[in-house]
Amino acid sequence: MKRREMFKLPLVAAAALVAMPAHAAARKEQTCEGEGTPAQFIPKTPKDANPLENELLKYPKCPYCGMDRAQFHHARHLVHYGDDLVDGTCSIHCLSISLAINLDREPKAIYAPDNASTEAVKPLINVDQATYLIGGNLPGVMTKRGKTSYGGKEAAEAAKLKHGGELGDFAAALSASYADLAGDTLMIRKKREERRRHMMKKAG
Repeated sequence: MKRREMFKLPLVAAAALVAMPAHAAARKEQTCEGEGTPAQFIPKTPKDANPLENELLKYPKCPYCGMDRAQFHHARHLVHYGDDLVDGTCSIHCLSISLAINLDREPKAIYAPDNASTEAVKPLINVDQATYLIGGNLPGVMTKRGKTSYGGKEAAEAAKLKHGGELGDFAAALSASYADLAGDTLMIRKKREERRRHMMKKAG
């Protein structure tokens, strides 16, 4: 499958969940003035030709959920769009949101953490080099079903033997993220509401 097609295929399903009105799928393809990513969804950080340089300092928080990317370095992702705008996210869950709402932006590169590394902060690798463990008993970030990336297939296979799940490439992991998006969103909303109630009860 060509690289451009790999990025676009899973976005068809995501558009119905995130970016499209319910009736839009029935329309024939059309163009009109003003089409494109709405301004509120465009990455707010300055254009960056070298996003991996001091990456966690430049992109410390996920723009979609506010989570600390250094804390969740083992799950973080980063997309470098063709116009040099960058979205640094906490997880592939939030990456899938960025890709869905930035449909008019072609990714120049997408990066995932190498969980085969022994470094204190997992280094980022191009997703073309990553093998994902999808499912199993490894906890996910922003998702019930984990999607953990490894820089080598041998490390991913060892993780599968230990934790269960299935192996797949980035396209498979991204497709799984879109398949899980509705349920994961409901789960996250429930957890955040419970946290708000707990804080209000503690304060009152």
